[in-house]
Amino acid sequence: MLVNIHSAKITGIKAVPVTVEVNITLGIGIHLVGLADTAVRESLLRTVTALQALGFHVPGKKIVINLAPADLHKQGSGYDIPIALGIVAASGQREMPLLDKFLIMGELGLDGSVRYVSGSLPMVELAMESGFTGCILPEVSALEAVDYTGTQVYGVKTLEDVLRILSGEEDAEDLLIWNTEAYREARESALHPVRKYMDFSEIVGQDAAKRGVEIAAAGQHNVLLVGAPGSGKTSLAKALAGILPPMTLEESAVTSKIYSVAGASAGGFGLMRTRPFRAPHISASKAALLGGGSGDNILPGEVSLATGGILFLDEFCEAPKSTLEALRGPMEDRKVCISRLKAKIEYPASFMLVAATNPCPCGYYGEADRCTCTPTVRNAYLSKLSGPIMDRIDIQLWMHPVETQALINGGKAEPSAAVAERVVRAREMQQARFSGTGIFTNSEMSGAQLEEFCPLSASCKDLLEKIIDRQGLSARAYTRIIKISRTIADLAGAPDILPVHIAEAASYRFLDRRHVMGL
Repeated sequence: MLVNIHSAKITGIKAVPVTVEVNITLGIGIHLVGLADTAVRESLLRTVTALQALGFHVPGKKIVINLAPADLHKQGSGYDIPIALGIVAASGQREMPLLDKFLIMGELGLDGSVRYVSGSLPMVELAMESGFTGCILPEVSALEAVDYTGTQVYGVKTLEDVLRILSGEEDAEDLLIWNTEAYREARESALHPVRKYMDFSEIVGQDAAKRGVEIAAAGQHNVLLVGAPGSGKTSLAKALAGILPPMTLEESAVTSKIYSVAGASAGGFGLMRTRPFRAPHISASKAALLGGGSGDNILPGEVSLATGGILFLDEFCEAPKSTLEALRGPMEDRKVCISRLKAKIEYPASFMLVAATNPCPCGYYGEADRCTCTPTVRNAYLSKLSGPIMDRIDIQLWMHPVETQALINGGKAEPSAAVAERVVRAREMQQARFSGTGIFTNSEMSGAQLEEFCPLSASCKDLLEKIIDRQGLSARAYTRIIKISRTIADLAGAPDILPVHIAEAASYRFLDRRHVMGL
C-alpha cells in the first residue's frame, strides 16, 4: 500500500514542498531513498523505536521510503513524524482520512514525544499557498506561527496527538496552537517584555554623540563611533536600539523568518516585535558574519540576523581587514548571496551598521598628550577603514571621555522615549515621501532619487561647495551629506533642506578631511 505525506524543505527563507512516500510490499528491510543526509537516515532507528514505544509494530516486510523530489537534498530531523505516519498508515494499523490535508513536520523522541524543528514560519506560509487545511508542528515550533491566522496551525506534544488530529474521529480543537496552555503562558510573557537596551537618560554627557545617533536612527544611516576607551561608545550603541521605530508588519515577517530558519527563535511567540541587536565578537569569521554551511544546508549569518535592526561591531579596526571588506556587498545591496558548489542561497541583509573603534592602537589620540602613537602608526591603524567601507558609513562621531565633575554630579538627561518620538515622526515623513518607490528611508536613496527628493537651493549649493573645498572632503562625501541633511530636515519638520542642515551634516564627515589623524 502506497501512502503520501506532505512535508517541506527550507531553502533560504522559503519552504519548498517535499512528499514522503511510503510503500510496504513483499520482501525484507527498510529502505530510505531521496538524497537524505545522515540526520534523516538516522531517523529510521528513532522512528522505529518510537512506534514500538507507543504500541505499534513495524511490519516484517519491505518498506520503501522515498523523499520526493529525489534530486533535492533533504537534511534535518523534521521528517521523523511523516515517516512514522507513513509506516502506520501503509501497514493499516490506524485510519487517517485527513492525512493528505496537512503539511506535517517534527522530530520524534524515543518515547514518541515531538520535538522542535526550525523553519516553521516558511512552512506555514507554504501550507497556506498550497491550499492545505493546515499545518501540524511541534508545539514549540507552532508558537512562532501564532500570527498566521489564515490557516489551522496545530501544536502537538506526542505522536498520539498527530494521530488524533488526522483520524478525524474526535474534536481536536484543543490542539490548535491558540487553544493550548503554552500559548496562554507565552502570550502573558509577551505582554510584559524585558527591556534589554540602555536608556539615553542613563548616559551622562555626550550630547553631540546622542544627536548623531538620533539622526542615524531617523534615516537608518550607518554610523561609526571613534573615541578613547571608556568614552561610552558601547553604551551609546546599545541605547540606539531603544530609539528605533517599531517594526512594520513587513519587516517583522522577514526578520522572523530568518530567525525561524536559523533556529534562533525557539520558544518565541509569534512574529518578532523587537528590532534585533546583534553584536558579534571581532574574531567572528566571514562565514559567521555572512552565513554559510556545507552543501545546501546554508544558514544565515549575523548580517541577516540583524535585518531590520542593528549590527554592532566593537573594536572595528581590530577585526581582520578581509572580514571588514566582506561587509561591503551586504551594506550596499541589503542582501547577501552565498554560493556553494551545489547550492546558491540568498538572504536579506538590511541592517544598520554601528561600528566602534579607538582612534589609534593606544586609544588616546586627541586626548591632550596621552597618545604615544606616531602619525605613521595611527595611519596604519585606520587604514583598515578603506574608501569603499567609509563610503558606506554616513555618520562619523568622535567621542571624548566625560569630564570627572560631570560624571560624579550626573544630571538629568533626556530619556529614550522622548528621542524615539522624534525618530518615529521623521520615519513617517520618509514613508510618505517614498511611497511606491520601493525604499523606506533616506539612506536608501539612489542618485536619481536624490535629485528628485532633495532639491537644493542656491544658498545650499554654495555652502556645500565651500565646505567641500575648505575641508578637503572627497567626492564620495557629497551624496552622504545631502542624505544626512534630508534626515536632519525631517527631524526638524522642515519640508526643504536648509543651509543649517547642510552645515550640521558636514560636521559628521570628519574622517574624510585630508588633514585628520596626521594624514
